[in-house]
Amino acid sequence: MLFEKRGSALLASSLLVLLCVAGAVLASGPDAASAEPREHASQDVWWSNLQALCGDAYAGALVSTDEADAALAGQPMVMHVRRCAPDRIEIPFHIGENRSRTWVLTRTDNGIQLQHDHRHEDGSEDVVTLYGGTTAEAGTPVAQFFPADAYSKTLFEAQGLDVSVTNVWSMELVPGERFSYILRRPGRHFRADFDLRDTVAQPPAPWGHEE
Repeated sequence: MLFEKRGSALLASSLLVLLCVAGAVLASGPDAASAEPREHASQDVWWSNLQALCGDAYAGALVSTDEADAALAGQPMVMHVRRCAPDRIEIPFHIGENRSRTWVLTRTDNGIQLQHDHRHEDGSEDVVTLYGGTTAEAGTPVAQFFPADAYSKTLFEAQGLDVSVTNVWSMELVPGERFSYILRRPGRHFRADFDLRDTVAQPPAPWGHEE
């Protein structure tokens, strides 16, 4: 009789443990996977890896072969992760002596926004500037994708650049190896790779950002 009571008690304890385990599994199942922190995990890693480059400059080169970029082939390129804040990173992109371009990345409630700040040598804004887009999905810890947004499409159309409304920019970051800036659309491919294995001297400030 005593054995039966002890056996019943052990059985009840085992069932309680199983119920607790099952509850924990359910709590960490598909519903938990949709929680906000996990949705943005890839972007958090990518952003953190980019922040780690702050203050440094890296040499790069054109690796794509579109005829539209023939004049850029062989020209020295430098990216300078010049300014960093928790939710904003500014990266001037110099091609030879041309310091007109700055990539501006901003964390938003909807993801990561990429803008292209284009200036003339006197610091004034180019008529085609601040175009870009916001990530439409989480991407990966290595790559983030930025399809052209409504502002950019309207700007492109106004300037007769209709072919650019389908632009998708992407940035790939493999820590300690490379950073890639890529533009794709039907019939168009631009890619510049930067060597993250070694830094180079910081370049002069981009035009219009000397302060």
